[in-house]
Amino acid sequence: MYLFPRMLDQYQLQLTRMLEAEQYGEAKQLLRFLMNCQGEEKRHYEEWGSLLTWLDMAFPTFEASDHGYGSLENAELKADEDEDSFRRDALAPEEYDDAYVQQVLYIMRNHPIPDQQVLALERAAHIQHPDVDEAIVAWLTGSELHPALQFKALQCLHRRGVTGKLPLLRMGEQVELEIEQTPLSMDGFPEPVSRVLERVESVTEVIDVTMPHFAREMWKECLQCFYGTTIYDRLVNGDDETIDCFAGALHLIVELSLYDRASDDDIRDTYGITQALRFQYEQACRSLRQVALLQDREDGSES
Repeated sequence: MYLFPRMLDQYQLQLTRMLEAEQYGEAKQLLRFLMNCQGEEKRHYEEWGSLLTWLDMAFPTFEASDHGYGSLENAELKADEDEDSFRRDALAPEEYDDAYVQQVLYIMRNHPIPDQQVLALERAAHIQHPDVDEAIVAWLTGSELHPALQFKALQCLHRRGVTGKLPLLRMGEQVELEIEQTPLSMDGFPEPVSRVLERVESVTEVIDVTMPHFAREMWKECLQCFYGTTIYDRLVNGDDETIDCFAGALHLIVELSLYDRASDDDIRDTYGITQALRFQYEQACRSLRQVALLQDREDGSES
């Protein structure tokens, strides 16, 4: 089977959502399906193969029901009432030795594929060992990591009950963040964050039914990257006009990502962005473009 570019993008986004939701059986089945598709770049097969190997090693008992992934509809996330117990069983084994702990920390610090570093952080969140907190903090503060990976590490520390402030270099800014204030889900962000997304979803759902999904994924990535920075503070402390500017910027970035074109004039008119708001809107656009560029460089890395 061959995949059209937008189908591939959708499957990749779905895979990310499965990993974040810790639906590892479904993720493994989707990876096997993708590896049987033809005509993709060599780096995609290498990344899928490495991730599948990691999942088989880390979660050998997780397998999805045998329904296949021949369509996007089949790749949708499924609610599982036993997910919490599965998560505890998989991520918090009853017995582990120092070698196991050091292996998880080594993967967290050194693996070249960010998805596998995130999986290591998920496991580290449930390990009861005196070295883990110090290792995560040292790794997080020792060099400038990808901002989304920094955010995942902050979430891991929060889940482990670590408190206090950490100095970090994020998106070129020196910031100091309180670990215990890190949102653990989208619901944990301040109300202006959800208002931006709701605004974009209400506009885009009548244009293209796939756009709200892409908007949600892009917005989540953006929030993980500029959480705690000046642009984030501007968003959460802004007024209705600030919401409009960020919503317009998110719409623009999503449309450019999907279609390689967008009418800036039409978008500004739709979101009520007047000439007086033009500078604030363009600031939001630059910040979201910076996140999109970071993601493109990460996805396109050949090294």
